[in-house]
Amino acid sequence: MATDTKHCECCGLSENEMFSLLEKTIGDYEAKESNLIQILHMAQAIFGYLPDEVLKFISEKMNLPMSKVSGVVSFYSLFSTQPKGKHTIKVCLGTACYVRGGSKIVDKIKELLDIEVGETTEDMNFSLEVMRCIGACGLAPAIAIDDTVFKRVNPNKLRQILAQYE
Repeated sequence: MATDTKHCECCGLSENEMFSLLEKTIGDYEAKESNLIQILHMAQAIFGYLPDEVLKFISEKMNLPMSKVSGVVSFYSLFSTQPKGKHTIKVCLGTACYVRGGSKIVDKIKELLDIEVGETTEDMNFSLEVMRCIGACGLAPAIAIDDTVFKRVNPNKLRQILAQYE
């Protein structure tokens, strides 16, 4: 188990406490391979993401090959092996948004924040993702920041939108 030096900013748990909670979770799910996805979801909820040391811990406690655990994590897009920012920006690249300039929105956000899709800013404030549909096709292009959807977005509006979250 890891040393007790890190603490979770959101809940105040030490790293040892987080690993203990994960171990209890694995026990609650009886360490069955059929429960691996649920255990990974719980691990991500505990740690905020799934770093290698967490995947190794799960592999050992469930007596599964590391390749099996990491294969499931890499297959499902809901799992992240990188820490997420305080705010998640999701740019819609569904058909309507793409046709109306969604890729220009992505390019401008990458320029403004100096990150690529799937990355997080150095200050841990923003993570950038793309989606296939936000459900605002009639008002495309659209982006979502956390739970707020912004419609009819253009590159010139992005600086003002992002400023609300800084």
